[in-house]
Amino acid sequence: MVTVARMKAIILVLDSVGIGAAPDAGDYGDAGSDTLGHIATAVGGLKLPVLGKMGLGCIPPILSADRRLAGVPPTGGPLASFGAMRELSRGKDTTTGHWEMAGLIMRDGFHLFPHEYPSFPADLIAEFERRTGRKTIGNKAASGVEIIKELGPRQMETGEWIVYTSADSVFQIAAHEKIIPIKELYRGCEIARELCNPLQVGRVIARPFIGAPGNFTRTGNRRDFSYPLPDQTVLDNIRTAGHDVVSIGKIDDIFAGSGITKSYHSESNQDAMRDLATAVRTTGEGLIFANFVDFDMLYGHRRNAAGYAAALQEADRYIGDLIPALGKDDMFIVTADHGNDPTFRGTDHTREHVPLLVLRPGRPGRNLGIRNGFHDIAQSLASFFSLPPMPGGISFL
Repeated sequence: MVTVARMKAIILVLDSVGIGAAPDAGDYGDAGSDTLGHIATAVGGLKLPVLGKMGLGCIPPILSADRRLAGVPPTGGPLASFGAMRELSRGKDTTTGHWEMAGLIMRDGFHLFPHEYPSFPADLIAEFERRTGRKTIGNKAASGVEIIKELGPRQMETGEWIVYTSADSVFQIAAHEKIIPIKELYRGCEIARELCNPLQVGRVIARPFIGAPGNFTRTGNRRDFSYPLPDQTVLDNIRTAGHDVVSIGKIDDIFAGSGITKSYHSESNQDAMRDLATAVRTTGEGLIFANFVDFDMLYGHRRNAAGYAAALQEADRYIGDLIPALGKDDMFIVTADHGNDPTFRGTDHTREHVPLLVLRPGRPGRNLGIRNGFHDIAQSLASFFSLPPMPGGISFL
């Protein structure tokens, strides 16, 4: 009897864990950013023994011979192949980064709204208000935490939508769950998504919160409504070939469900860790695509280097527990979608290289160098599953 290997590919995106400014970072105002490097310096060195053994400390010297990651030195004989990736798409947001990993390059990028009031076009706001039956307040670029602190009390009195943007291509809608029910908030986002499509806006995001003035808290009921995918991705190709495509975290929202056979939706690292462990244990053959969002949402945007470091160390321990569950024919990729340097100016994403670690149990690691495009992941997945090649990218297999 012939035994057929049941191979899994697992992609774990450590959301916003950049590893040094990209060559074009200056075009985005991000020259000098370095999420991992600056966090490591700020906390007196990172303690990441598992990622260190995989080869994380070997990546900074690829970018510059004199660079090191404090607390995570280069290691001889790393368990995984290691490298760095630079993004080809225009932008530094979640959707752009994930889509490029799946083989879609956004050469022109998504539409960005101006930071100053009013950020959104008058006709868009007028139609949004007409169709939802509620007025809007905000209409500027802002930190999500700060704008609900500023305008949450007024919303509780008037029932108006809080709408705001950021440095990313986003139309965000914040609403107190006791004032505007979740279903109505999601319906409002669906209307905004339809209105934003002609502008090619990357995401409409539901930002629900609870609490009283002076003590508001965002809830885990966030939802992202992505711009419709302009073409097929490697996820679609894997699914068409008859394999499972399992999403963890907010991956289902990012890809608007396209190419996905099963989804575990969550909005925290803890929930994603639980669901990823379940998926690794129960998925037969196919792709598992996971996002750990807390690095970006809780620590990068809030400029909390110590919290970011603690979350990295928690993820390192988790990865150490996950690796023994991998089969001998599996492939485990650890990477990121952009940077969000908590020591940098502002509160937005940073245009950075991202780390690339590729573990194949029992196979020695090697230097993958600097990859010219995140779409090398898509090409590698096509190779891994013996599918026709993707239009772009170079397989690192």
